[in-house]
Amino acid sequence: MIMAFDGSSVDGSAYLDVVRLARDAPGWLDGAASFWSTYGLSLFALLAIVGWWFARRVGDAAAVRALAVPVVVIVAYGVDALVKLAVREDRPCQSLRVKTLETCPAPGDWSFPSNHAAIAAAAAVALLFVSRRLGAVAAMAALAMAVSRVWVGAHYPHDVVAGVLVGGLVALLSMLTLRRWSRSVSRWIGSGRLRPLLTAS
Repeated sequence: MIMAFDGSSVDGSAYLDVVRLARDAPGWLDGAASFWSTYGLSLFALLAIVGWWFARRVGDAAAVRALAVPVVVIVAYGVDALVKLAVREDRPCQSLRVKTLETCPAPGDWSFPSNHAAIAAAAAVALLFVSRRLGAVAAMAALAMAVSRVWVGAHYPHDVVAGVLVGGLVALLSMLTLRRWSRSVSRWIGSGRLRPLLTAS
């Protein structure tokens, strides 16, 4: 039998307050939150594509940073998944036995940290190194994603906070490292068949 951590003692009361608020909220608001919680990550992929498209016109180093965004997101997701396996926190809807907007995941689908929040935060931080404007849009979208995951009942507040920290830190460290090596990487990519990825011409 796998022993799982019960995070309800951390901020279970705050979680219940949000779930009750969602239960009494207008249907359109709950629908919007559920839609964003489920499909919102696609916006970050779109922003990454837009960032790469325009970065090609800035220079090779900028294009390399843009190409790194999805890679950084994947790394952040991997780190977040490893933390999930180490902590093994039950979903709040399981521990507190409450009805939520989102169907309660099966046991073993761990809650801490939030994958959605980590992915969104990683994309936002990485995009800041590509374009401040796109990064700002992504940061607001990441905040909305974190809030929506609690709103639909999928996570405790501390799950999404941890997810944002994990994703944000992984992205920050990765992009700072890449910035030191972006010229070398751009020369390596530019010397081969992948050259079209770096230039708009």
